[in-house]
Amino acid sequence: MVRRAVRPDDPCGIAHAVSVVGDPWTLLVLRDVAGGHTRFEQLRSESGISRKVLAQRLEALVADGLLERREYAAHPPRHDYVLTARGRGALPVLAALQDFGDAWLLGDGTPTATADPDSGEAARVAALVGDRIPVLEGIDPVTTNALTVLYCYPGNAFPGADTVPGGVGCTLESCTYRDRLGEFADLGASVVGVSTQRPSEQEAFARANGIRFPLLSDSGLELTTALRLPTFRVGGTTRLRRLTLVVDRDRVVRATLFPIPDVTGSVEQALAEVRRLRR
Repeated sequence: MVRRAVRPDDPCGIAHAVSVVGDPWTLLVLRDVAGGHTRFEQLRSESGISRKVLAQRLEALVADGLLERREYAAHPPRHDYVLTARGRGALPVLAALQDFGDAWLLGDGTPTATADPDSGEAARVAALVGDRIPVLEGIDPVTTNALTVLYCYPGNAFPGADTVPGGVGCTLESCTYRDRLGEFADLGASVVGVSTQRPSEQEAFARANGIRFPLLSDSGLELTTALRLPTFRVGGTTRLRRLTLVVDRDRVVRATLFPIPDVTGSVEQALAEVRRLRR
């Protein structure tokens, strides 16, 4: 594998980063490991990469400290490839690339918290049904209940919300889930909200509005990258587009809602999906 050489004394962080993750196959391997595909054959199947190229990229990612090997079989030796702290530090790079692709290559560059139902982003979210949410280092949105309704939202009262299509309504959405929480509980389902806001912001919002279910922070973009969730940027911050996943206790996505044009209607839709799955 030919790698771009960079002088050790080069002060440009971009140059150093490109020397490690500037190869397309390297980025795609890192993407797939972040998505929970940690074994060689899983990675080969997911990306279609050749065995030789995959072996080279994995070797380089381990050597550069973005992945580490963890043995799961001794005879013959077999390893899982998992993200290190440095590897998790690269997740915002993947999220930024996806956001650029969604906004400027698949779209017209307009920030939006929603999407066209026929868009590539909508197809990507719909394709999550049947996928398993991997166990992540910093965030676990899956509860022990039979089902977890996981709703992703841009942020409560974030700057610029009124300039973004679909950006307004996060408070109403959370408060509607709050008011109907008992209906979900009666069906054996829990509710979890996720945004990229800081935990302190979420805690203050939950106290002020009597939110009695978890509001989790994906500020490190682990869940966002693992599931390739659609995002947008406003005010210099990466934010999740509004979507809902229904997940079982085995971490398998059983239903998705995206795009969401009506925040209160989406709560009713999520409840209908839970009823359907609990029959």
